[in-house]
Amino acid sequence: MELSNLTTEQRNKNSLNLDKMSILEALHTMNKEDKKVAEAVESVLPKVETSIEKMYVSLSRGGRLFYVGAGTSGRLGVIDASECPPTFMTPPHMVQALMAGGEDAFFSAVEGSEDNEEQGAEDLKKKQLTAADVVVGITASGRTPYPIGALKYARSVGAYTVSLSCNERSEISQFADCDIEVVVGPEVLTGSTRLKAATAHKMVLNMMSTTTMIKLGKVHENLMVDVHASNYKLIERAKKTIMEITKVTYEEAEEVLKKTNHKVKPAVVMIDTGATYNEAEEAIKQSNGYVREAIAHIRKNSPELRNNMDSR
Repeated sequence: MELSNLTTEQRNKNSLNLDKMSILEALHTMNKEDKKVAEAVESVLPKVETSIEKMYVSLSRGGRLFYVGAGTSGRLGVIDASECPPTFMTPPHMVQALMAGGEDAFFSAVEGSEDNEEQGAEDLKKKQLTAADVVVGITASGRTPYPIGALKYARSVGAYTVSLSCNERSEISQFADCDIEVVVGPEVLTGSTRLKAATAHKMVLNMMSTTTMIKLGKVHENLMVDVHASNYKLIERAKKTIMEITKVTYEEAEEVLKKTNHKVKPAVVMIDTGATYNEAEEAIKQSNGYVREAIAHIRKNSPELRNNMDSR
């Protein structure tokens, strides 16, 4: 498909006089266009669901998730992947991002890197990709060679492939097991896909990583129980989370959190059941990371342990 024919390259009739608008007029125009993004994302939720189901199965069995893109699309992948370890205490290898031009391209453009299809495949080869992994190719236009090359290689080794684009019948879609086309329409600034297209992709990537981690047992109710409490703010958040779930005092939460090396999950289980740290960790392991199931496991298999919740 010719680049000029892509929806993401068309002129937006609502912003033809963008250069003559006042600041407030320009803001209103952008805001009205941004409101269309959520609706466009809503229309592809069934396919997002399909991709997440595959991601969950893959990661639960030791597989990895790779985001692959160029320019803004690549940077969005890097942002989402980099937030998984602190938010969900995932190992660094679980969710990774590959960007055309390498790490330097995150801060400044590496000219021509996105046009290298072979490099997309080569970068995945270096990661020793297997059929157990999932690869998401991100490109607003849907025709960027770098992520297309990555998806082609991923399919050749049997990995599950997902494409994320903003044009109908995108070229990259034909190389994906699950093609997600979030059509947000022409940009306010013609061709500037760091605007609506990028917002749509950020929303979808948020859904992918967050919902996958929920299904992996890294969330209790709507609380982050696998947060990596590595600084003051996160340690305080961990204490508050423990207090919210178990109803203990700040001092009690702080005391137990120290015993668990700032891990929220075993702290909650210990307080709720009276289990030791090792018993709590084993129960969490046996329950695939789910706090509710870990507590039920201990109560079922160790009835002699005190049920602190009932006594409060």
